[in-house]
Amino acid sequence: MPKAATISSANVSVPRLFVLELNAGCIHSMNTDGSERTTIVTGCHLPDGIVVDVEAGHIYWTNMGIPNLNDGSVERADVDGKNRKTIVARGKTHTPKQIILDKKGGKLYWCDREGMRVMRCDLDGARLETLIEAGRGEVDSRDATRWCVGLMIDPKSGHIYWSQKGPDNAGLGRIFRANLEIPAGQTAGTRSDVEIFFDGLPEPIDIELDHKNRVLYWTDRGDPPRGNTVNRASIDNKPAEPEIVLTHLMEGNGIALDIPGNRMFVTDFAGSVYSADLDGKNERNFLYAQGNLTGIAYAEV
Repeated sequence: MPKAATISSANVSVPRLFVLELNAGCIHSMNTDGSERTTIVTGCHLPDGIVVDVEAGHIYWTNMGIPNLNDGSVERADVDGKNRKTIVARGKTHTPKQIILDKKGGKLYWCDREGMRVMRCDLDGARLETLIEAGRGEVDSRDATRWCVGLMIDPKSGHIYWSQKGPDNAGLGRIFRANLEIPAGQTAGTRSDVEIFFDGLPEPIDIELDHKNRVLYWTDRGDPPRGNTVNRASIDNKPAEPEIVLTHLMEGNGIALDIPGNRMFVTDFAGSVYSADLDGKNERNFLYAQGNLTGIAYAEV
């Protein structure tokens, strides 16, 4: 009888969450119920936003740094935290917040809060550029209505969406939309294609886009009833007011979507991680008092 062939099992991807802990300066990886949690990166400089490039096996994250020192940066590592590398050096971006990946376009995009701008670069940090400039200089940087925080791109329509949070509890938060590329002959500060998608929001923070169903999701701080929530709105048929799908967050921050699994994951500054259906049902607070949590990413690695 011939010897049986050995069949090697194919690599099986596992759903994981990557969560940033701000003050501890570290990145945690865990299962989607909070189990098997491991710290994969330490010594980050106030990390805020994170994104996973599954195909390349990389994570990218922003370090806000100390706002008045203008020492923000962007780093990359393998999904297990090894081979760590700074790709945007300290001071090349002021206070970088949420970061997203455009794999097809080969770009990273992020919002720069006190820098009052939306920026992007190649995946290796090259060709750093500013796409949106909401203000410039020290006086403008003290105006929180100019602070850019969360963002998402819609490749289908060629648009970029970003949030400008406004002062605490002021109801002056806004979400803007513009074309992905600066119009010919214009600059990041003078471009004429910027429009307000929603205004009068409490404090919109991080943004995610359900590309399949064309729905924008975002966390919002500020006072209840509209604040400390997760909101959503169709981007093709924008409603008069966004729909609130989660409430009673404690300074909501990061949001990540698992569209095939019909679920979202949310972090807040009180150290909680929540999961819920995309419509907000079946909410579960599966981690709490975990430190000041900022960005979160979902990936099958």
